Amino acid sequence: MDLNTVETARTPTSRDDLWPLGPGDSILAGGTWLFSEPQPHVRRLVDITGLGWPPVTVTDDGIELAATCTVAGVSRLSARLRDERPDWAAAPLLHRCCTALLASFKIWATATVGGNICLSFPAGAMISLAAGLDAELTVWRAAGGDYRIPVTEFVTGAATNVLEPGDVLRSVWLPAAALRATTAYRKLAPSPLGRSGVVVTGRRDTLADGRRFVVSVTAATVRPYVFAFANMPSPIELEAVHATIPDEAWTRDAHGDPDWRRAVSLVLAEQIRRELS
Repeated sequence: MDLNTVETARTPTSRDDLWPLGPGDSILAGGTWLFSEPQPHVRRLVDITGLGWPPVTVTDDGIELAATCTVAGVSRLSARLRDERPDWAAAPLLHRCCTALLASFKIWATATVGGNICLSFPAGAMISLAAGLDAELTVWRAAGGDYRIPVTEFVTGAATNVLEPGDVLRSVWLPAAALRATTAYRKLAPSPLGRSGVVVTGRRDTLADGRRFVVSVTAATVRPYVFAFANMPSPIELEAVHATIPDEAWTRDAHGDPDWRRAVSLVLAEQIRRELS
C-alpha cells in the first residue's frame, strides 16, 4: 500500500544518526505490517536496515538475533544449528514458532523479529519463540544508553509494550541454557491456514541446567504467560498455575473465544507436560 502522507525517508548508518525521532516518524525494517494498511500519522520513514546489524550471532553463551533479522533467517537457523550446535536440542523450536505466523514465503523473507515483537500482537510468532526460550531484549533509549528486559515484561498487552517514544529494539538474546533444553510445541487455529488462536510451548532443561520444566502460553493471551517449575509438575499443579491467568488476559477476537482459548491452552499444556515427562 502506498503511504501517501510520507514526505521523506532516511536511512541512518550509525546510532548517532538515528535520533531525533518525532511523533510523525516511523521505524522501518521489513515494513510488512507498516505497508499493509493506512498510516495517516506517518510523515517520515526511518529505515534501520542501514545500521548494518549482523542478523544472527551465535556464541557458546547463546544466540543474538538482531531486530532486523527476518523470520526466514530464524527458520533457517534451525537447520544450521543441527550441524553447528548438535547439543542445542531446542533448535527445531525456532522453525516451529515461525510457522505460527500466518504468512507467505515472501512475508517470511521480509518480516523482521523486531517488527513482530514491537507490534506486540497476541499472535506474534517471535513473541512465542522468545517467551519459550527465556529471551531478553536489548532496547536503545532515545535519551541515550540501553537496557535489557525479559520479553514477558516487554509485552504488556494487545499491541502494547514498554517502549517509550523514540526507543528502538536492538536485539533478542536466547541463552544457551534454554537452547540446550528439550522442547515441545503446540498450535491451534480455527482453520488450517488461520492465524494462531493458541500457541503453547514447553521446555525441559538439561540436568546440568537445573532440570526445570517451563511452559508458555501465547496467542491465546494478550501478553505472554510463562510458568517455571523446579521439577516436573503434576496435572493438578499445572492446572493451578494456568488458573492464575486473569480472565481479562484471554484474547477476544474472531479467531477464538476466551473460554475456548482458556480450555484448549490447558489441554495443550498437559499434552506437553506428558511429552516432556
